[in-house]
Amino acid sequence: MNAFSWSGMVFVALFGLQVSGSPAHTDSKALPNLILIMADDLGYETIGANGGTSYRTPVLDKLAATGVRFSQCYSQPLCTPTRVQIMTGLSNVRNYITFGNMDTNAVTFANLLKRAGYATCMTGKWQLGRERELPKKFGFDEYCLWQHTRIPPRYANPGLEINGVEKDFNQGEYGPDLVNKYALDFITRSKSGPFFLYYPMILTHAPYQPTPDSKEWDPVAVGEKVNRHEKHFGEMVEYMDKLIGRVVSRLDELGIRDNTLVLFLGDNGTGKGTRSMMGAREVIGGKGSTTGAGMHVPLIANWPGGIRNGGRTCDDLVDTTDFLPTLLEAAGGPLPAVDGRSFLSRLRGRPGQPREWIYSWYSPRQSTNMTVREFAFNQRFKLYRTGEFFDLEQDPSEIRPLSRDGLKGDAVAAVKLLQGALDQFRDARPAGMDRPGDRRGARGKARKKGA
Repeated sequence: MNAFSWSGMVFVALFGLQVSGSPAHTDSKALPNLILIMADDLGYETIGANGGTSYRTPVLDKLAATGVRFSQCYSQPLCTPTRVQIMTGLSNVRNYITFGNMDTNAVTFANLLKRAGYATCMTGKWQLGRERELPKKFGFDEYCLWQHTRIPPRYANPGLEINGVEKDFNQGEYGPDLVNKYALDFITRSKSGPFFLYYPMILTHAPYQPTPDSKEWDPVAVGEKVNRHEKHFGEMVEYMDKLIGRVVSRLDELGIRDNTLVLFLGDNGTGKGTRSMMGAREVIGGKGSTTGAGMHVPLIANWPGGIRNGGRTCDDLVDTTDFLPTLLEAAGGPLPAVDGRSFLSRLRGRPGQPREWIYSWYSPRQSTNMTVREFAFNQRFKLYRTGEFFDLEQDPSEIRPLSRDGLKGDAVAAVKLLQGALDQFRDARPAGMDRPGDRRGARGKARKKGA
């Protein structure tokens, strides 16, 4: 089957959507509003609620204290792979094409929620293809984006694309503030609900530059190469937390917070080499790596009207394919046949069906390097397709692979479990997906490295 017709068939055959013009739901009062916030390059160790001690994150800490904090959430190790996976609910093995693009036939959570009667908006980082019509095609009624049709500065005096119109700012504006203001405006205009806001934040990706709260803030600075210093990473983390606080405050002001599910996570590990502390323990950011340093991210859920017994910690495995089915279940729609598994029941204090393993197919830059790392893991062990087997409790950096000869007890059971997971995806890559002429489903040029 052609790789790009496959996604279209998923839309009809797997998702089971109606083909008429009417939405699947009409009783909007019963439907919760949905907000998915995803920070850029922010690992698990950065959040105070997770034990991080380097940065102040009072807003997220309070959301965790009154909601559910997940201790075992994993993304893909790099920006675009995670963005494709979280939006489609499908493992990258099925639909990932090349860095900076998503298959133009992909069906996203916005397509499905729009079909279910939701107003939809995306504000923040795009990085999914340069065609001007793509955000609409992927289900967003409106959008305010950075890195859509071009790659201008993102922080001081940025360039954005607002509903298809390129706009440059040069009066000391701050890019994260602008996309946040658009999010607040959308929430206000959509307060009667139901609405879905996807907010993939611009922060905290390098370059590490001053924020408007920094002593070194320079309102006339322009570009990605000025005023860079690693000390600004912490300032960016704290400003990110402040912006999330503005979203929560707006929900409170409008009286709709009880009926709004807010999910927050990181898109991959912290920028490579960035040092953070968890008490006496130093954690070095590992973005791009398939170790925990590159994939272990925070996940916090808050929903005053829907989460029982707030302040809980959930140790279930969660990966980024799980968000689409979770959002669809919250919206009361039919659950799509995707790779993800809804964790909504865990928010509601019910047992649910937690994962036994996470599977990952990771090929970061298909356009220039076809290297693939394929593996499955649980809370303790990890098995690569190539045979390397690691005890993550004893060797979290995956330096010393275990010999498969002489394994005992839990290790033997883990090899069997994880090999079974790998076997399920042995033939999952669609035929033709990796042909040179097909690798760029959005036909856009590959993004600049590290964007």
